[in-house]
Amino acid sequence: MIRKSTAILLLLLSFSLLSCQRDGGQGERGQKDEGRTRGAETEKREVVASLFPLYDFARNVGGERAHVTLLLPPGTESHSFEPKPADIIALTRADIFIYTNKFMEPWVDDILKGVANKDLLVVNASSGLSLMEGSGEDGHDHDREHGHGHDPVDPHVWLDFSNAIRMVNTILEGFLQVDPAHGDIYRKNAEEYQAKLKALDEKFRSTLAGCGQKMFVSGGHSAFGYLARRYGLEYRAAYGFSPDAEPTPGELAEVARILKKNRLHYLFYEELLTPRVAEAIAAETGATLLKLHAAHNVSREEMERGVTFLSLMEENLESLRTGLQCR
Repeated sequence: MIRKSTAILLLLLSFSLLSCQRDGGQGERGQKDEGRTRGAETEKREVVASLFPLYDFARNVGGERAHVTLLLPPGTESHSFEPKPADIIALTRADIFIYTNKFMEPWVDDILKGVANKDLLVVNASSGLSLMEGSGEDGHDHDREHGHGHDPVDPHVWLDFSNAIRMVNTILEGFLQVDPAHGDIYRKNAEEYQAKLKALDEKFRSTLAGCGQKMFVSGGHSAFGYLARRYGLEYRAAYGFSPDAEPTPGELAEVARILKKNRLHYLFYEELLTPRVAEAIAAETGATLLKLHAAHNVSREEMERGVTFLSLMEENLESLRTGLQCR
């Protein structure tokens, strides 16, 4: 959540931006709209995406007709992100803002209150998807429609690639709404990217069908439930959906017990988080650590290297191939 001091700054900034728009007639906003009319064929749509998967999806759908910005600075852990006044400015100048869902980005409502941009299209990329709840006492996952119930919800929907395909459709609808004149371009881009996601899904399915192990364990927070469900795998994590939580000694002992009982030789850890918990469990059990990238965000080095959602998932498949002893 935004702290009180930050919230005040955002509010003051929104008043300032609103005042600038009103003063002098059209101001900067008017000039921008006028530019759209004169140069509609060449102007790029300004798109801001909260997390890396959405950023990459939007880049593929928008193609050369979109300038897509990632709201999270590279290297920033997504769950602990706190918006700043500069983020308000970015959204005030944007045509589209894309976020995952209210469980993944609980700060969205607060930041949007400070945006003096009545034309901003806000896209909830999880719209229409069923979200997984935490495991119940019976040890099974349960689905529910977005926004209902009170139990912890797994917000990492993009790690089920069938969900990712539907999220691309939702993002496509956003582009069609703000720029219908170039709908054919956006539709073609979306279809081509969805074909790549479908091919990736099939590659995961065929590879993971022939594995000696069907369970994988993470020494981090619970981020890979959708991936496990999609491919018929069992999954355990050291603690819940928030990486800020601290696992209890009992939870650590339980993870170690599961590794030993199931004769698992590999333990997974996450991107952008110091694998302190995973290292402690590995030291206790003798497990080898492997990285599994949930793709919330990427490091500066990864951004400079030009990684994509697809390339990160390919790396994940190699890690799973090793960890699950696949043929």
